[in-house]
Amino acid sequence: MTTENLEHTHSYYAATRNDPATWPELEGELRADICVVGGGFTGLNTAINLADLGYSVVLLEGRRIGWGESGRNGGQLIRGIGHDPYQFVRWIGEEGAREIDRMGIEAVQLVKDRIARFAIDCDLAPGHADLALKPRHMREFERDMQSLTDLQYPFEVRLVEQEKIHEVVGSDRYIGALVDMGSAHLHPLNLALGEARAAAALGVKLFEHSMVTRIEYGSKVSVSTRRGRVVADQLVLACNVDLADLEPDVGAKVLPAGSYILATEVLPKRLRDRLLPGNLGVCDVNTVLDYYRLSADGRLLFGGACNYSGKDPRDLRAFMLPKMLRAFPELREANIEFAWGGMIGIGANRMPQIGRLPLHGNVYYAQAYSGHGLNATHMAAKLVAEAIRGESLGFDIFSRVPHLRFPGGKHLRSPLLALGMLWHRFRDLL
Repeated sequence: MTTENLEHTHSYYAATRNDPATWPELEGELRADICVVGGGFTGLNTAINLADLGYSVVLLEGRRIGWGESGRNGGQLIRGIGHDPYQFVRWIGEEGAREIDRMGIEAVQLVKDRIARFAIDCDLAPGHADLALKPRHMREFERDMQSLTDLQYPFEVRLVEQEKIHEVVGSDRYIGALVDMGSAHLHPLNLALGEARAAAALGVKLFEHSMVTRIEYGSKVSVSTRRGRVVADQLVLACNVDLADLEPDVGAKVLPAGSYILATEVLPKRLRDRLLPGNLGVCDVNTVLDYYRLSADGRLLFGGACNYSGKDPRDLRAFMLPKMLRAFPELREANIEFAWGGMIGIGANRMPQIGRLPLHGNVYYAQAYSGHGLNATHMAAKLVAEAIRGESLGFDIFSRVPHLRFPGGKHLRSPLLALGMLWHRFRDLL
């Protein structure tokens, strides 16, 4: 693996990171109550929660803190966890499905509380809008509003009809919107870096460039890297799409899918105010969706695609630009200053996978956030920490949700899923 592959990808986020801190490589042997593998949002927040509970924690990251999708994503902090928890009523009951709905609201507040507690500078801005392309999307928004009313959602939520859509987004593509002022958007890499510093302040020992090479299970877990080893009572695997080689059985249930973002030059204020007049983060509701927002310094960050091939497009700008121009043709002459991608973890049922290894009761995992990782990771970290402490209703609910292995093995499962996704894309076009 090259040095370039160990550093943060060349993104707008990496170029505007506000914390230059680095962490050493693990050398020698350490002992701890808990070893956490993975330096993204799941691992960092599990470590923070466990340190708050008085545990000694070592966190190992194979590359850099926030190297993966935690530091590359669209920065959209949107309520909700997973896709339709009521499809799992047979396993978790009606009350379990309602609890997941409730956790989907709480998860956003967890992130806001984390930012406030540790004074993390990450450009947090309120507001999100889902955008409708078809009448059925507006009907879905109406059902969402009723569900939020039933849950006593404490933030402003409103439907926007087509004649007022330019109050939300300056594009003629959309026929309406659902605005949610409880959701938000932010700079994800600066959030991750701030959480790493917070974890260290609580006593967590963090190590970068410490790729795990071997795990030995037992009443104590031994986790080896190139130059060191951690012996711990319990282990948390927070690797998401990078888990497969370490723990193949669990790794086979999550599939990497590419998502990509363009960042324009800083746009004139008059243009920004026309494109996104309320400075909301927005996304449409297609299966393969577009998502975009303004950065704190006035760029349009436009993301989308969901590439299951396992290979990134050769030219990200050429691949993504038509999607951006379909929404905003007036940006044809805008300079694209950054283009990058990352791999999100997709589960077959679009529900996060949170549990413990069946044969090793002292090993926990959380993964497969299917594009909603900014909030769902923070909730997963809370639930895993509660389970390690001894009890967690939410952890028990998620651990009962059934998850399928993707067919085809490590090399064939991506093209097989890509073929299956053609149906969903066809449905979006109808």
